Amino acid sequence: MSKSEKKANPSDALSSLYTPEDVASTGSGSGADAGLDIGQQLLKKGVIKSDQLNAAARVVKQTPGKTISQVLVETGVDEAAVQEVVAESNRLPFERIDADDPNSFELKLLNRLGPEYCKDNLVIPLRHEGSRLLVGTASPDDVFLLDEIKRRLGVKSIKHVLVTTGDILSIVETLTEADGGEDYDIDEILSDVDEDDVEVVKEEEADADAEEAASSPVVRFVNHIIQTALKEGASDIHIEPDEKVLRVRFRIDGILFDVMNPPKRMFAAITSRIKIMANLDIAERRLPQDGRIRATVLGRKIDLRVSTVPTPKGEKTVLRILDTRSINVSLDELGFAPDILTIWKNQVSQPHGIVLVTGPTGSGKTTTLYASIKQLDIRKLNISTVEDPVEYNLGGITQIQAHEKIGMTFAVALRALLRQDPDVIMLGEIRDMETATIAIQAALTGHLVLSTLHTNDAPSSITRLINIGVEAFLVGAAVNSVLAQRLVRRNCEHCKTEFKCTPEVEEFLTMHGVATSKVMKGEGCQRCRETGYSGRVGLYEMLLLDDQLRDAIARSPNVTEFRRVCIERGMVTLREDGFIKVAQGRTTVEEILRVTEATI
Repeated sequence: MSKSEKKANPSDALSSLYTPEDVASTGSGSGADAGLDIGQQLLKKGVIKSDQLNAAARVVKQTPGKTISQVLVETGVDEAAVQEVVAESNRLPFERIDADDPNSFELKLLNRLGPEYCKDNLVIPLRHEGSRLLVGTASPDDVFLLDEIKRRLGVKSIKHVLVTTGDILSIVETLTEADGGEDYDIDEILSDVDEDDVEVVKEEEADADAEEAASSPVVRFVNHIIQTALKEGASDIHIEPDEKVLRVRFRIDGILFDVMNPPKRMFAAITSRIKIMANLDIAERRLPQDGRIRATVLGRKIDLRVSTVPTPKGEKTVLRILDTRSINVSLDELGFAPDILTIWKNQVSQPHGIVLVTGPTGSGKTTTLYASIKQLDIRKLNISTVEDPVEYNLGGITQIQAHEKIGMTFAVALRALLRQDPDVIMLGEIRDMETATIAIQAALTGHLVLSTLHTNDAPSSITRLINIGVEAFLVGAAVNSVLAQRLVRRNCEHCKTEFKCTPEVEEFLTMHGVATSKVMKGEGCQRCRETGYSGRVGLYEMLLLDDQLRDAIARSPNVTEFRRVCIERGMVTLREDGFIKVAQGRTTVEEILRVTEATI
């Protein structure tokens, strides 16, 4: 063989790439049809009549987002005939699938995706043709969905085939009726997961009846769930039973994503395995239970806070991932504006007074407080905390766990701490009048108290303390500042692109003091799971009390009046701070509107 013959032919490298078949060129007259829209083609083929087309066109005009083909199918036109024309127009192959023929689709790959996923996204893996996988969808525009399928199944190349919605639903319903995943290949999914990959610290077998939960596939599957959650950067794992399926969802950057659909038959064993790891009672299925798992996963020490609640369909289990990496951040990395950061650092260094952080659950209050404490000089200060529960262990700091059932309340723990010569006290939350009163007394007697409240904004925290029962003049005298915060998803650094604002958005931004005609937004890539977002950034509303505001507090104002006074005194609201971050390209208008509300 000559050297020239041995050289690789460039066309060989491209031979595995899929080129759409020239469907439109087959048959007489098809070339002319390609220039017509779907409705006209259906009319020409005799699939529909002109009055049906006119009626569907009127519906499309009044229903944004609907296509002419969708409307026609909804009005009773044969879907197969419509889809065949749609496929021809988009130069795609069209196929029918027989639910009774197991060779007409890939059952193993379907179960890996999960019947619910296939049903929700109207997608089905059909078969392999060489190195390509044929995937059927009900829409010709499912480009991003096909990319996600490629990533989920780990295939190199995909060939797109158009199928009918009815065929997909028929197959999924048939499988669901047969309990959804009897042929689910657990061994294949778990081939790279080992029993020792998640090492539980001080695990104790709860009962001899736990043999099924301790079986190798179940142990490996639970390890697989935990490992995957950690790799994806999830904060919570939800294991939710339904009538015929089992869903596993991860909360990533504050949003829940469907990740797995394991077989329903594994539900009881998975739940029991998690209960054994958390030292819970596996025989108790009628009452809620809470526990904690300490484990080493992928070489990292993490804590998992476990909660189970009974539902009519079985126990739902939620695992909160407490990873010390998430709190090992400095104040500089949290998203503070430079001036707000300087003020906040000064506030947490004050010798006495109350400094509050407020916001809903999951808004990052604990991370902010821990980051604030870590900037203090731990060697020279006696810093103590009262938490329920103690989520993260901090070196050099006294941490006390509150136990309401045995009478170890926040108030009791706080009284005890005041006899321990404290300099700084961090309260997990001010919940009642007794705790609030003791905290204010501590602040007025020379201690710095850091705490949280669950209110919507900074001014509401002041009125909340008054409504709890604390005298208004004491609130004004003790509280130094209040920081309200939210977390929004950050634009993905790998795929964010500059877009021109629509006139409405530009006007909206101008109303909030941001003069810009272009904004940044993620287009979606593999690194951000096609969402356009990766990671989160904080929004902050800093209320610094001065003499005029303390006088206003002494008059016990209502929250609306007090908020107006705060804004007049220069307070930047959460929404305003959010739009500043939009102008900086760090997040999007949609995210700001999702987590904040108009306050003026």
